[in-house]
This record gives sequence, C-alpha cells and structure tokens, in this order.
Amino acid sequence: MFINLIADYGIGDPAFAEVAQRLLMALPSSQISLLSVPPFSTLATGFWIAQLGLNPGPSDRLIYHNCAPRQDDAEPRLDNEGEGLTYALLPNGVKVVGVNAGYTLSLIKDHAQVLHTVKVSRGGSQFRSRDVFPTAAAAIALSDFSLLGEVLKPSQIPDLPNDRVAWIDGYGNIKTTIPAHTLNLNPEAKVVIRVGDVVSDAVYSDGSFKVPQGTLAFAPGSSGWLGTKGEEVRWMELFLRGGSAWERFGRPRINQVVTRLN
Repeated sequence: MFINLIADYGIGDPAFAEVAQRLLMALPSSQISLLSVPPFSTLATGFWIAQLGLNPGPSDRLIYHNCAPRQDDAEPRLDNEGEGLTYALLPNGVKVVGVNAGYTLSLIKDHAQVLHTVKVSRGGSQFRSRDVFPTAAAAIALSDFSLLGEVLKPSQIPDLPNDRVAWIDGYGNIKTTIPAHTLNLNPEAKVVIRVGDVVSDAVYSDGSFKVPQGTLAFAPGSSGWLGTKGEEVRWMELFLRGGSAWERFGRPRINQVVTRLN
C-alpha cells in the first residue's frame, strides 16, 4: 500500500517519524510519503488531499491527514479533545482518513462516493494522530469498516473560498484557489492582481512559459484534476519567469486573499 501522510507537524519534524512508525506497525509492507503543510492550514491540507487523491497513482492508496487546529469549539478542551476523524472513498478507489477540520474535505466532498465519521475517541492524547487514529486508519485501509459512523453530507462541509493562496511551491510560484474556467480573458491581456496588501501588474497567459523573462504571469497552473462530470479542473497560478512571485508579493501566507482588480 502507498500512504500519503499529510500533516502540519513541520518540515523535518520527528512527529512524522513517530506517526509513520505507528502506521507501519499495522501496515508493515506499506510505503509512506510525507507532506508537510503550514501550521493549522486546513486549506493547504485540503488542496493536497485533492491533488494527490484525485490524480493517477498506485492502485492501492491511502491518504492519512492530520491538521487539527481545534477551532471547532472555543471553550477549554477536556482530555485534549479535537475535531473528529472521517473516512472518504474517492471514485478511483483512494481511501482518505483524517480529521474533519476547516477546509480539509472541501475539495473532495463532491467527489466522495462514501463519506463517514469514524467512531474513535476525539480525545485521549495531545498527539491523537499517533496515539489514537492510526489503528482506525489501518483497519479502514484493510477494508475493515466496522468503525464507520454516521454519513456526512457535503452540505455539512464548508465550501472552498475561490480567492485564496493555496500553496507556494519551491520556485516561488503562487498556486491559488481561483478556478481557471471562471476567467474569460484573452491571452496577453494586462491584469492587476492584489495578494494581501501588495498589488502588481501581470499578464494573463494560457501557458506560464509563454511570457518574457521577468514578466509576472497569471495563468492556469499545473494543479488540477477531473471534475465530478469529467470536466478539467485547473487552478490559476502566479508565476514570475526568472524570479519569485512569492517575493514579488511580499511573501504572502497561505489563505491570504487574491483579488483581480480589473
């Protein structure tokens, strides 16, 4: 089995090793890939659950995710209780197990063929993704569904905002949650983009490299998948050829608002 472990522990944090060990106790022949998202960033978590889960990969796959800001209740927590565990089955057979918090399930909620709560403790440890959840995740990965609870409806999960920074890649490209199909612009049209408090001119492009060196492009990026009706879903990206769009916009954080001003 191939396991994508997505969590906000931090790059290089030994927490990844601890959780991987627990998963491998129950799934010893598995291969685990680690993906670190910023602290409490349920939007980035949801983005990568969809990007990895809805695109081609090994046939036997589990996405195990943990980003639990414990923001579902502002009152003091008893026994480290947090958001509950959920299970989703994607159309390609990928199983997704993780905490339902913020936008973690927003991008897959309309794709999921099965969407359930999982009947495990919501408390019991500060480190639930190591101490509480792996046993349930492994059981589901092995098609033991005895822990499944109530059905979750897509309407119970928040919609993804269509105007945010979703990810900053290693080249400084800014991936956004703006769907490419919502724009009706001619190639090479001049646009003005605000990210957070910084405004910059850009050029709309139908392919990022179809702009001169040093030009900021606003173009459909490399992220996307097939929609629920088989349509292509692509997300707009800010790309500075020969530089960093992230630096150009003052190093914005994930979830900051992206606005086209013209």
